[in-house]
Amino acid sequence: MKKVLIDINHPAHVHLFRHFIAEMKSRGNEVIVTAKNIDSITNLLELYNINYIDTGRKKDHILKKYLYEFFHLIKVLIIVIHRRVDYGIGVSMVLPIVSRLTPMKSFALDDDDLAATPIFGKFTSYADVILNPNALAHEKRGSRQLFHPSYHELAYLHPDRFVPDPGVLSEIGLKPGEPFFVLRFNAFKAHHDAGAQGLTTDQKIEIINFLKYFGRIFITTERDIEPALKSYQLPVSPEKIHSLLYYATLFIGDSQTMTSEAALLGTPAVKLNSFAGRLSIPNELEHTYQLCYSFLPQNFEAMMHKIKELVLNNDIKAEWRIRQKAMLADKVDLTSFLTALVINYPLSVANSKPDIAFQ
Repeated sequence: MKKVLIDINHPAHVHLFRHFIAEMKSRGNEVIVTAKNIDSITNLLELYNINYIDTGRKKDHILKKYLYEFFHLIKVLIIVIHRRVDYGIGVSMVLPIVSRLTPMKSFALDDDDLAATPIFGKFTSYADVILNPNALAHEKRGSRQLFHPSYHELAYLHPDRFVPDPGVLSEIGLKPGEPFFVLRFNAFKAHHDAGAQGLTTDQKIEIINFLKYFGRIFITTERDIEPALKSYQLPVSPEKIHSLLYYATLFIGDSQTMTSEAALLGTPAVKLNSFAGRLSIPNELEHTYQLCYSFLPQNFEAMMHKIKELVLNNDIKAEWRIRQKAMLADKVDLTSFLTALVINYPLSVANSKPDIAFQ
């Protein structure tokens, strides 16, 4: 039996690791979860009956963020020493450092380009295993780097893990096949989001004024919604959002993660933010698999043109299911990959051959 610590720092990480947690426990391993005290994180952990250790509340000010990370590091270090943890895994800045100070081996997942998150990339460089999607194969991060043929979102949205719930439609008063649109607006509060831009309130209203003639509109946001948009606020609980995305006619927003989630679920996705064209994974989804579209803030009119083109395509969902199938033929269930990787470590990373992880 091994002791495995998973460090959760974002709501998406709950989804990323929840099946991995179940897989490791089912094989007799002890799993310890540490998590930031953020409602969107703790609510999901409690929903999925995952016990966790609180590492403190997230801060918005950049200096307070790094002060928080210092205390986060100390708390995790104490846990690892006291509990004699064997492996630490996460999208985490602190686990690689802790593994330099203890016998624990660290697995750092990172699906961002170094140019976009250089500070996070520097911290993960200390990990025993640096796990990147093969869309980042052009980035060389040393001998401890291992590529996987997947995306973080496929740990929970791969067809082997995810079954959409049609009941979500009746919950919001929709009939099967009825067109509707999901919109997501980001808060841009992460340290790497400094100076980032998304959709303005006027642009959001322009999108809504076009879409409302073609179907229902549902908005999900990280922050308090603008009064003019309040009537469109999503009435569905967070754990059902992926089923809603699966059935949606179209996704529009300025969120990185939810754009990828919609695309991987076979729903056309259109985003506008400062990161458009700068990140390898969204670029792969857009240019290799043609599942999504991205636009810079100054290209809002081009974005509106694309939205109109997609909405007026009556066969759009059927076309996207074909594109989704082509993408899935190239990718694997990340949960299965991670489970085999950790269970078979260190053989699973011998000679940096990811296929060993499946043996």
